Amino acid sequence: MSYSHQSMGSGSRNARGYEFGRTYVVRPKGKHQATLVWLHGLGDNGSSSSQLMESLHLPNIKWICPTAPTRPISSLGGFTCTAWFDVGEISEDGHDDLEGLDASASHIANLLSSEPADVIVGIGGFSMGAAISLYSATCYALGRYGTGHNYPINLRAVVGLSGWLPGWKSLRGKIECSYEAARRASSLPIILTHGTSDDVVPYRFGEKSAQSLGMAGFRQVIFKQYEGLGHYTVPKELDEVVHWLTTRLGLEGSR
Repeated sequence: MSYSHQSMGSGSRNARGYEFGRTYVVRPKGKHQATLVWLHGLGDNGSSSSQLMESLHLPNIKWICPTAPTRPISSLGGFTCTAWFDVGEISEDGHDDLEGLDASASHIANLLSSEPADVIVGIGGFSMGAAISLYSATCYALGRYGTGHNYPINLRAVVGLSGWLPGWKSLRGKIECSYEAARRASSLPIILTHGTSDDVVPYRFGEKSAQSLGMAGFRQVIFKQYEGLGHYTVPKELDEVVHWLTTRLGLEGSR
């Protein structure tokens, strides 16, 4: 397979001093119409993300594949690995690491901040990467991070595979009290996919996330379930994402 990626240095640090790893870029083989940041899951890295994105046959998309900081993870008893934020047990009453979420969402926004004005920008990811993608979608709608600082990116697409929505309980109330937030939420296309046999992020959390987004005013959410699929991706699922991105973003496809 031809490989048109380059790697960029790390150096950006989040609020706790954890350093983000190396970023890999897959250049578009055709006209550059869109740029998407793709976010790996727990313990993975941007290199494997870039290889997956390279295989998707989307010649008009530039992919930016960063690597999360290496940090202690509560759910792993303090074991360190690459992670976008700290996570304990994924549950409806779980505590969200807002500092970590904001730091990673800000790092991702910075990666998109220098894209040309005529290029569509979006964010996608798998598992914990999907959680950050959805968190970024809520920051876009609200116009600010959890810290209150302005969110600077005009997101046009969000993809979440086998993930969940951090902060879902309070989202609806925040968006309903702002006309601008409701307008942005209703205009953002989102696709979520989840396997019914996922034993890492249970299916019900994916389904609940999609429902919570819809109830909060995200009117363009598509939720696809995959019967018997565990916590991994399959070609049929990725084909669905390719088709969705091509049609939603108006890409020229492989012409």
